[in-house]
Amino acid sequence: MQRRDFLMKAGVVGAGAAATTTLAAPAISQGRMELRMTTSWPKGFPGLGTGAQHIADTITSMTGGRITVTLFGAGEIAPGLQAFDATASGSADMYHSADYYYLGKDPAYAFYSAVPYGLTASEMDTWIMHMGGQELWDELSLDLGIKPFLGGNSGVQAGGWFNKEINSAADLEGLNIRMPGLGGQALNRLGANAQTLAGGEIAGALQSGAIDATEWVGPWNDEAFGLNKLAKFYYTAGFHEPGTTLSFGVNKSVWDSMSAEDQAIITAASRAGNSFVYTSFLANNGAALQRLLDGGTETREFSPEVWAAFGRASDEVMEENRAASPMFAKVHDSFLNARSVVSDWMARSEGQYLAARNANI
Repeated sequence: MQRRDFLMKAGVVGAGAAATTTLAAPAISQGRMELRMTTSWPKGFPGLGTGAQHIADTITSMTGGRITVTLFGAGEIAPGLQAFDATASGSADMYHSADYYYLGKDPAYAFYSAVPYGLTASEMDTWIMHMGGQELWDELSLDLGIKPFLGGNSGVQAGGWFNKEINSAADLEGLNIRMPGLGGQALNRLGANAQTLAGGEIAGALQSGAIDATEWVGPWNDEAFGLNKLAKFYYTAGFHEPGTTLSFGVNKSVWDSMSAEDQAIITAASRAGNSFVYTSFLANNGAALQRLLDGGTETREFSPEVWAAFGRASDEVMEENRAASPMFAKVHDSFLNARSVVSDWMARSEGQYLAARNANI
Protein backbone atom coordinates (compact mmCIF):
# COMPACT_ATOMS: atom_id res chain seq x y z
CA MET A 1 0.00 0.00 0.00
CA GLN A 2 1.31 3.47 -0.85
CA ARG A 3 2.06 6.05 1.81
CA ARG A 4 -0.78 8.27 0.54
CA ASP A 5 -3.26 5.47 1.15
CA PHE A 6 -1.92 4.96 4.68
CA LEU A 7 -2.27 8.64 5.50
CA MET A 8 -5.79 8.85 4.09
CA LYS A 9 -6.83 5.93 6.28
CA ALA A 10 -4.73 7.07 9.22
CA GLY A 11 -6.43 10.44 9.21
CA VAL A 12 -9.43 8.94 10.95
CA VAL A 13 -7.38 7.40 13.76
CA GLY A 14 -8.16 10.12 16.26
CA ALA A 15 -11.02 11.85 14.50
CA GLY A 16 -13.66 13.05 16.88
CA ALA A 17 -16.29 12.50 14.21
CA ALA A 18 -15.68 8.77 14.31
CA ALA A 19 -17.99 8.10 17.23
CA THR A 20 -17.98 4.75 18.94
CA THR A 21 -21.04 2.78 17.86
CA THR A 22 -22.64 0.18 20.08
CA LEU A 23 -23.00 -2.96 18.02
CA ALA A 24 -24.70 -6.27 18.66
CA ALA A 25 -23.06 -9.05 20.65
CA PRO A 26 -20.78 -11.36 18.68
CA ALA A 27 -22.70 -13.40 16.15
CA ILE A 28 -22.97 -17.02 17.27
CA SER A 29 -24.63 -19.58 15.00
CA GLN A 30 -24.33 -23.37 15.03
CA GLY A 31 -21.15 -23.23 17.10
CA ARG A 32 -19.59 -20.50 14.95
CA MET A 33 -18.50 -17.08 16.25
CA GLU A 34 -17.98 -13.94 14.23
CA LEU A 35 -15.81 -11.51 16.17
CA ARG A 36 -14.82 -7.92 15.43
CA MET A 37 -11.36 -6.55 16.23
CA THR A 38 -10.88 -2.77 16.41
CA THR A 39 -7.37 -1.29 16.23
CA SER A 40 -5.45 1.91 16.80
CA TRP A 41 -3.84 1.65 13.35
CA PRO A 42 -4.79 1.84 9.68
CA LYS A 43 -5.41 -1.53 8.10
CA GLY A 44 -2.25 -2.96 6.61
CA PHE A 45 0.04 -0.42 8.28
CA PRO A 46 3.53 -1.98 8.52
CA GLY A 47 4.10 -3.97 11.69
CA LEU A 48 1.15 -2.55 13.59
CA GLY A 49 -1.81 -3.10 11.28
CA THR A 50 -0.23 -6.21 9.78
CA GLY A 51 0.42 -7.56 13.28
CA ALA A 52 -3.23 -7.16 14.24
CA GLN A 53 -4.23 -8.86 10.99
CA HIS A 54 -1.84 -11.73 11.73
CA ILE A 55 -3.57 -12.41 15.05
CA ALA A 56 -7.03 -12.22 13.44
CA ASP A 57 -6.02 -14.55 10.61
CA THR A 58 -4.31 -17.00 12.97
CA ILE A 59 -7.42 -17.36 15.11
CA THR A 60 -9.58 -17.87 12.03
CA SER A 61 -7.14 -20.42 10.58
CA MET A 62 -6.54 -22.36 13.80
CA THR A 63 -10.29 -22.84 14.29
CA GLY A 64 -10.94 -23.77 10.66
CA GLY A 65 -13.16 -20.71 10.34
CA ARG A 66 -15.34 -21.72 13.26
CA ILE A 67 -14.22 -18.48 14.91
CA THR A 68 -13.90 -15.74 12.29
CA VAL A 69 -12.18 -12.50 13.29
CA THR A 70 -12.78 -9.46 11.08
CA LEU A 71 -10.34 -6.58 11.46
CA PHE A 72 -11.46 -2.95 11.55
CA GLY A 73 -8.95 -0.13 11.23
CA ALA A 74 -8.87 2.93 13.43
CA GLY A 75 -11.99 5.01 13.00
CA GLU A 76 -14.16 2.27 11.51
CA ILE A 77 -15.68 1.18 14.82
CA ALA A 78 -13.99 3.67 17.15
CA PRO A 79 -11.22 6.29 17.06
CA GLY A 80 -7.81 4.72 17.51
CA LEU A 81 -7.32 5.97 21.06
CA GLN A 82 -10.67 4.47 22.13
CA ALA A 83 -10.01 0.86 21.11
CA PHE A 84 -9.93 -0.32 24.73
CA ASP A 85 -13.22 1.35 25.63
CA ALA A 86 -14.95 0.11 22.48
CA THR A 87 -14.00 -3.45 23.36
CA ALA A 88 -14.85 -3.19 27.04
CA SER A 89 -18.31 -1.81 26.17
CA GLY A 90 -19.01 -4.52 23.59
CA SER A 91 -18.91 -2.25 20.55
CA ALA A 92 -16.06 -4.52 19.46
CA ASP A 93 -15.07 -7.97 20.65
CA MET A 94 -11.28 -7.50 20.53
CA TYR A 95 -8.76 -4.70 20.20
CA HIS A 96 -5.15 -4.21 19.14
CA SER A 97 -3.49 -1.10 20.53
CA ALA A 98 -0.86 0.19 22.96
CA ASP A 99 -2.02 0.31 26.56
CA TYR A 100 -0.15 3.50 27.47
CA TYR A 101 -2.91 5.29 25.59
CA TYR A 102 -5.14 4.43 28.56
CA LEU A 103 -3.25 5.89 31.51
CA GLY A 104 -6.42 7.67 32.57
CA LYS A 105 -7.74 4.31 33.78
CA ASP A 106 -4.62 3.68 35.85
CA PRO A 107 -1.04 4.88 35.25
CA ALA A 108 0.08 1.26 35.76
CA TYR A 109 -1.02 0.61 32.17
CA ALA A 110 2.22 2.31 31.10
CA PHE A 111 4.14 -0.83 32.05
CA TYR A 112 2.21 -2.81 29.45
CA SER A 113 3.51 -0.65 26.62
CA ALA A 114 6.79 0.95 27.66
CA VAL A 115 8.27 3.12 30.38
CA PRO A 116 11.46 5.20 30.37
CA TYR A 117 14.57 3.13 31.08
CA GLY A 118 12.37 0.05 31.11
CA LEU A 119 12.57 -3.41 29.58
CA THR A 120 13.59 -4.44 26.08
CA ALA A 121 11.32 -6.64 23.97
CA SER A 122 12.74 -9.95 25.16
CA GLU A 123 12.80 -8.73 28.77
CA MET A 124 9.16 -7.62 28.50
CA ASP A 125 8.08 -11.01 27.21
CA THR A 126 9.99 -12.71 30.03
CA TRP A 127 8.39 -10.56 32.72
CA ILE A 128 4.86 -10.91 31.37
CA MET A 129 4.98 -14.64 30.59
CA HIS A 130 7.16 -15.94 33.42
CA MET A 131 7.63 -13.41 36.23
CA GLY A 132 4.15 -12.28 37.26
CA GLY A 133 3.48 -9.56 34.71
CA GLN A 134 0.47 -11.29 33.12
CA GLU A 135 -1.22 -11.87 36.46
CA LEU A 136 -0.90 -8.18 37.34
CA TRP A 137 -2.17 -7.22 33.88
CA ASP A 138 -5.22 -9.40 34.46
CA GLU A 139 -5.74 -7.74 37.84
CA LEU A 140 -5.68 -4.33 36.12
CA SER A 141 -7.97 -5.21 33.23
CA LEU A 142 -10.48 -7.91 34.07
CA ASP A 143 -12.58 -5.66 36.29
CA LEU A 144 -12.69 -3.18 33.39
CA GLY A 145 -14.06 -5.81 31.05
CA ILE A 146 -10.89 -6.86 29.20
CA LYS A 147 -8.80 -10.03 29.12
CA PRO A 148 -5.36 -8.74 28.04
CA PHE A 149 -2.63 -10.42 26.00
CA LEU A 150 0.67 -9.64 24.34
CA GLY A 151 0.09 -8.42 20.80
CA GLY A 152 3.57 -7.59 19.50
CA ASN A 153 6.63 -5.47 20.20
CA SER A 154 8.32 -2.83 18.06
CA GLY A 155 11.64 -3.11 19.89
CA VAL A 156 13.78 -0.13 20.86
CA GLN A 157 12.07 2.95 19.48
CA ALA A 158 13.80 5.90 17.90
CA GLY A 159 14.37 9.09 19.85
CA GLY A 160 12.39 11.04 17.29
CA TRP A 161 12.36 13.68 14.59
CA PHE A 162 13.44 17.26 15.33
CA ASN A 163 13.87 20.41 13.30
CA LYS A 164 16.67 21.51 15.60
CA GLU A 165 19.46 19.65 17.31
CA ILE A 166 19.08 18.76 20.99
CA ASN A 167 22.52 19.43 22.42
CA SER A 168 21.52 20.09 26.01
CA ALA A 169 18.52 19.73 28.27
CA ALA A 170 17.88 23.44 27.80
CA ASP A 171 17.03 22.76 24.15
CA LEU A 172 13.94 20.87 25.31
CA GLU A 173 12.39 23.88 27.01
CA GLY A 174 9.27 25.06 25.21
CA LEU A 175 9.46 22.23 22.68
CA ASN A 176 6.07 21.01 21.46
CA ILE A 177 6.56 17.29 20.91
CA ARG A 178 4.38 14.27 20.33
CA MET A 179 5.28 11.70 22.98
CA PRO A 180 2.67 9.69 24.90
CA GLY A 181 3.05 7.78 28.14
CA LEU A 182 5.48 8.36 30.97
CA GLY A 183 8.14 9.50 28.52
CA GLY A 184 5.95 12.47 27.73
CA GLN A 185 5.49 13.16 31.44
CA ALA A 186 9.27 13.16 31.86
CA LEU A 187 9.74 15.62 28.99
CA ASN A 188 7.17 17.93 30.58
CA ARG A 189 9.34 18.05 33.68
CA LEU A 190 12.19 19.24 31.47
CA GLY A 191 10.10 22.13 30.15
CA ALA A 192 8.73 20.54 27.00
CA ASN A 193 5.07 20.34 26.06
CA ALA A 194 4.44 16.66 25.32
CA GLN A 195 1.23 15.68 23.57
CA THR A 196 -0.51 12.38 22.93
CA LEU A 197 -1.55 12.19 19.30
CA ALA A 198 -2.83 9.18 17.43
CA GLY A 199 -0.54 7.97 14.67
CA GLY A 200 -2.61 9.41 11.85
CA GLU A 201 -2.43 12.91 13.32
CA ILE A 202 1.35 13.12 13.58
CA ALA A 203 2.39 14.11 10.06
CA GLY A 204 -0.27 16.81 9.81
CA ALA A 205 0.65 18.28 13.18
CA LEU A 206 4.34 18.35 12.30
CA GLN A 207 3.68 19.86 8.89
CA SER A 208 1.39 22.58 10.27
CA GLY A 209 3.77 23.53 13.07
CA ALA A 210 1.38 22.42 15.80
CA ILE A 211 4.29 20.33 17.06
CA ASP A 212 8.02 20.95 16.64
CA ALA A 213 9.14 17.36 17.01
CA THR A 214 7.75 13.87 17.29
CA GLU A 215 8.59 10.32 18.13
CA TRP A 216 6.60 7.58 16.41
CA VAL A 217 8.12 4.11 16.23
CA GLY A 218 11.28 3.57 14.19
CA PRO A 219 12.62 3.78 10.63
CA TRP A 220 10.13 1.39 9.03
CA ASN A 221 7.01 3.12 10.38
CA ASP A 222 8.49 6.61 10.34
CA GLU A 223 9.28 6.26 6.65
CA ALA A 224 5.72 5.07 5.95
CA PHE A 225 4.37 8.32 7.42
CA GLY A 226 6.96 10.40 5.53
CA LEU A 227 8.33 12.00 8.70
CA ASN A 228 11.73 12.30 7.01
CA LYS A 229 10.17 14.90 4.71
CA LEU A 230 8.97 16.98 7.64
CA ALA A 231 11.98 17.12 9.98
CA LYS A 232 15.72 17.11 9.42
CA PHE A 233 17.32 15.46 12.44
CA TYR A 234 16.61 11.87 13.46
CA TYR A 235 17.66 10.70 16.92
CA THR A 236 18.06 6.96 16.59
CA ALA A 237 17.66 5.79 20.20
CA GLY A 238 15.28 7.18 22.77
CA PHE A 239 14.97 6.86 26.52
CA HIS A 240 11.21 6.54 26.51
CA GLU A 241 10.35 3.22 24.81
CA PRO A 242 13.08 0.55 24.96
CA GLY A 243 10.75 -2.29 23.99
CA THR A 244 7.22 -1.19 23.23
CA THR A 245 4.65 -3.90 23.80
CA LEU A 246 1.43 -3.84 21.80
CA SER A 247 -1.69 -5.09 23.49
CA PHE A 248 -4.34 -7.50 22.24
CA GLY A 249 -7.44 -7.57 24.39
CA VAL A 250 -10.65 -9.60 24.35
CA ASN A 251 -13.98 -8.46 25.77
CA LYS A 252 -14.30 -10.33 29.08
CA SER A 253 -17.82 -11.60 28.39
CA VAL A 254 -16.70 -12.97 25.04
CA TRP A 255 -13.66 -14.55 26.69
CA ASP A 256 -15.74 -16.13 29.46
CA SER A 257 -18.14 -17.58 26.89
CA MET A 258 -15.35 -19.53 25.17
CA SER A 259 -14.39 -23.12 25.84
CA ALA A 260 -11.01 -23.87 27.40
CA GLU A 261 -9.85 -25.12 24.01
CA ASP A 262 -10.81 -21.87 22.27
CA GLN A 263 -9.20 -19.82 25.03
CA ALA A 264 -6.00 -21.80 24.43
CA ILE A 265 -6.22 -21.00 20.72
CA ILE A 266 -6.63 -17.27 21.44
CA THR A 267 -3.62 -17.38 23.76
CA ALA A 268 -1.50 -19.19 21.18
CA ALA A 269 -2.54 -16.78 18.43
CA SER A 270 -1.56 -13.79 20.55
CA ARG A 271 1.89 -15.25 21.19
CA ALA A 272 2.35 -16.04 17.51
CA GLY A 273 1.38 -12.48 16.66
CA ASN A 274 3.70 -11.14 19.33
CA SER A 275 6.67 -12.87 17.72
CA PHE A 276 5.54 -11.96 14.20
CA VAL A 277 5.44 -8.24 14.99
CA TYR A 278 8.82 -8.05 16.72
CA THR A 279 10.65 -9.98 14.02
CA SER A 280 8.92 -7.88 11.36
CA PHE A 281 10.42 -4.75 12.87
CA LEU A 282 13.86 -6.34 13.16
CA ALA A 283 13.68 -7.45 9.53
CA ASN A 284 12.66 -4.04 8.16
CA ASN A 285 14.09 -1.25 10.34
CA GLY A 286 17.68 -1.54 9.09
CA ALA A 287 16.82 -1.30 5.39
CA ALA A 288 14.37 1.54 6.08
CA LEU A 289 17.04 3.47 7.96
CA GLN A 290 19.42 3.12 5.03
CA ARG A 291 16.78 4.51 2.68
CA LEU A 292 16.27 7.46 5.03
CA LEU A 293 20.01 8.12 5.09
CA ASP A 294 20.22 7.86 1.31
CA GLY A 295 17.42 10.43 1.12
CA GLY A 296 19.29 12.97 3.23
CA THR A 297 18.16 12.26 6.79
CA GLU A 298 20.78 13.26 9.35
CA THR A 299 21.03 10.96 12.36
CA ARG A 300 22.01 12.14 15.81
CA GLU A 301 22.54 10.71 19.28
CA PHE A 302 21.53 12.40 22.51
CA SER A 303 24.50 13.57 24.55
CA PRO A 304 25.36 12.08 27.96
CA GLU A 305 24.07 15.30 29.55
CA VAL A 306 20.68 14.91 27.86
CA TRP A 307 20.48 11.21 28.76
CA ALA A 308 21.20 12.12 32.39
CA ALA A 309 18.42 14.73 32.34
CA PHE A 310 16.04 12.15 30.91
CA GLY A 311 17.00 9.82 33.75
CA ARG A 312 16.42 12.36 36.50
CA ALA A 313 13.05 13.40 35.10
CA SER A 314 12.01 9.77 34.63
CA ASP A 315 12.81 8.94 38.27
CA GLU A 316 10.63 11.84 39.40
CA VAL A 317 7.75 10.67 37.22
CA MET A 318 8.00 7.15 38.60
CA GLU A 319 7.89 8.36 42.19
CA GLU A 320 4.97 10.66 41.49
CA ASN A 321 2.94 7.87 39.92
CA ARG A 322 3.83 5.44 42.70
CA ALA A 323 2.37 7.90 45.20
CA ALA A 324 -0.79 8.38 43.13
CA SER A 325 -1.60 4.72 42.40
CA PRO A 326 -1.13 1.70 44.67
CA MET A 327 -1.48 -0.51 41.60
CA PHE A 328 1.29 1.40 39.85
CA ALA A 329 3.56 0.79 42.83
CA LYS A 330 2.66 -2.92 42.88
CA VAL A 331 3.35 -3.40 39.18
CA HIS A 332 6.48 -1.24 39.37
CA ASP A 333 7.95 -3.45 42.10
CA SER A 334 7.40 -6.56 39.98
CA PHE A 335 8.79 -4.80 36.91
CA LEU A 336 11.94 -3.65 38.74
CA ASN A 337 12.56 -7.14 40.06
CA ALA A 338 12.37 -8.55 36.54
CA ARG A 339 14.65 -5.82 35.21
CA SER A 340 17.25 -6.57 37.85
CA VAL A 341 17.19 -10.34 37.46
CA VAL A 342 16.87 -10.55 33.69
CA SER A 343 19.01 -7.58 32.65
CA ASP A 344 21.95 -8.74 34.74
CA TRP A 345 22.06 -12.04 32.90
CA MET A 346 21.42 -10.36 29.54
CA ALA A 347 24.37 -8.02 30.13
CA ARG A 348 26.66 -10.91 31.06
CA SER A 349 25.59 -13.11 28.16
CA GLU A 350 24.07 -11.42 25.12
CA GLY A 351 25.56 -8.03 25.95
CA GLN A 352 29.11 -9.37 26.23
CA TYR A 353 28.69 -11.46 23.11
CA LEU A 354 27.36 -8.58 20.98
CA ALA A 355 30.14 -6.25 22.13
CA ALA A 356 32.77 -8.88 21.28
CA ARG A 357 31.16 -9.80 17.97
CA ASN A 358 30.82 -6.21 16.82
CA ALA A 359 34.45 -5.52 17.72
CA ASN A 360 35.66 -8.45 15.63
CA ILE A 361 33.66 -8.28 12.39
